[in-house]
Amino acid sequence: MKKEIKTNVMRILEKEKVPYLAHEYPHGKEAVDGVTVASLLGQDPACVFKTLVTKGAGGAYYVFVVPVTCELDLKKCARSVGEKSVEMIPVKDITKVTGYVRGGCSPLGMKKSYLTVFHESAAKQPRVIVSAGKIGYQIDLLPDDLIRLCGGRLADIVKV
Repeated sequence: MKKEIKTNVMRILEKEKVPYLAHEYPHGKEAVDGVTVASLLGQDPACVFKTLVTKGAGGAYYVFVVPVTCELDLKKCARSVGEKSVEMIPVKDITKVTGYVRGGCSPLGMKKSYLTVFHESAAKQPRVIVSAGKIGYQIDLLPDDLIRLCGGRLADIVKV
């Protein structure tokens, strides 16, 4: 019998008594893009979100959570957090900043708490799916629960 995987993200949700569904998809050691993840899960890409980490001109880190089919608009992102500008952090810094690896970065359970902004479409989804903090694992939960636990906010942060 296969052992059930529990990630720290799942443990956080259970501790907070937040209902969620866990999804697993076939994977290797390397991350795959979010559209592929949505396809592997048989889910609408509009409800599958990716977590992106940036650094502001002032030196602070910010987390942005957007549908897997979308691309960040860095100017809109900067405005949403009151920064002059933000830029994506280098891939080599992801683990140092978040505690996660590329492709397994969740908006929940990072090493430190960062200001987190969700694309406004998250509020319109009946459920959202994000990384469970490990490549190959996703969590599926109510958007309000996820945004609340992240201390997040909503904004228009994607390119049109």
